[in-house]
Formats: sequence, structure tokens, C-alpha cells
Amino acid sequence: MSADALVVFSGGQDSTTCLYWAKEKWDHVEAITFNYGQRSCWLEVEAASDIAENACVTHEIVDIPDCLVSSSPLTSDTQLEAYDSFEEMEDTIGTRREMTFVPMRNALFLTLAANRAEAKGISNIVTGVCQMDNANYDDCRHVFLYATEQYINTALGHDHRGTQWISIHAPLLYMSKAQSIYLAQSIPGAFDALGNSVSCYEGFFPPCGKCHACVLRAEGFKQADVPDPLLQNV
Repeated sequence: MSADALVVFSGGQDSTTCLYWAKEKWDHVEAITFNYGQRSCWLEVEAASDIAENACVTHEIVDIPDCLVSSSPLTSDTQLEAYDSFEEMEDTIGTRREMTFVPMRNALFLTLAANRAEAKGISNIVTGVCQMDNANYDDCRHVFLYATEQYINTALGHDHRGTQWISIHAPLLYMSKAQSIYLAQSIPGAFDALGNSVSCYEGFFPPCGKCHACVLRAEGFKQADVPDPLLQNV
């Protein structure tokens, strides 16, 4: 196994946990953050920079504004859905995708991460995607990650040249938010770093408490029966 890993890093709860998870597994870890013009870009990028610096990892910010076009509230003027409770959120979303889905976002991020990994000789990419997040995002499924790993290595010729295969790791893929919080508690520095992470789609601090990400995060800490360190900073 390569001694290096590259983390796709938004500065959010899940990617922060993954950053520290990677630091436990590999000798050298780097992080890459994408500013794609998202609603909360300035807060996410600032959080990602602070967390990466505190974690002592090399960090690159890639600006790709106006690259992803969609009706998602994250990349348009569409109003975010607001929920008063976790139960209301689940009933409202049901089996449809939550409105914040940005088509091809994770595919683009992993492609750009693979570009950096190939250039630097890194053979592990870590992403915080989770298919248990009650959002029904199609690019947060195992089948997508498997297909993407195959496509990346085919595009780079690793499938037939016998050269270093790039593996995609998603440690939170099958975890609930509470389970991911327990994982963060088990990794030195990870839980404290969650105090600087950003989840709010509105880009608010204190967080809005009503968007999908805020409600999901709050429910996770409720089920884990621990206080959210982010709210200790309010």
C-alpha cells in the first residue's frame, strides 16, 4: 500500500472525520478543496484551510466557479428546503433526491483528485461520501465509487500497464451520522476538529439549523448523545 493519501476535503463534518482517519492510516496525507461557487463557499474554504493547517497536512484549494450548472440551491438562487425536525425531513424527502443534489459534482471532484494523485504518485483517494445520509444522492453510492475507480484507472492506463492502481476509500459510506461521530471520538484530534467544521448549506455561523445538512448533523449528535463541539464555539 502506498504511504500517501489525498482527501477530498470540504471542511465539513464527514470530510473532517475522513481527514483524521486518513492520518491514522497513511504516513503522508494531503487535502484538496473545491470552490465551485457553492452558496457557502467562503465559509467552507475558510474552515477547510483552518482544519488542514491544524492537522498539519498540505492543502490545495481549487477554484472552479460556474463549472457546475444545476437547479440545486447550492449553485443557483433556488431557495433551500427547510425542515423543523428530522422526522419532517425524512417524510418530505422520502425516496426522491434532496434538492441540494448537484449533478456530477462528486464525479468531477474525484476526477480532479485523481489528476493530482497521478501527478504526485499518490495511490489512495479518500472521500467523505455516505449513502446513509437521507438525501438519496446517486453519487454517494458504492456502485458509483466502484465505477469511478474503474474509470479513473482505465483512463490512466493502470488497468493494463501494471502501474500503481489508485484506490478510492469511503470510510463513512455505510455509517449513520451517530456512527461517524463515534468514529471521530476514537481518532486523536478528530472530534475536536469537528468544532471548526462547516455543515450549514446556508453558510451561516451559527448554523441555520433548518437545512438538510444542519438537521442531519443535529440528529447525529442527538443519537450519539454527545454535544456538537461546533455549538460550543457559538
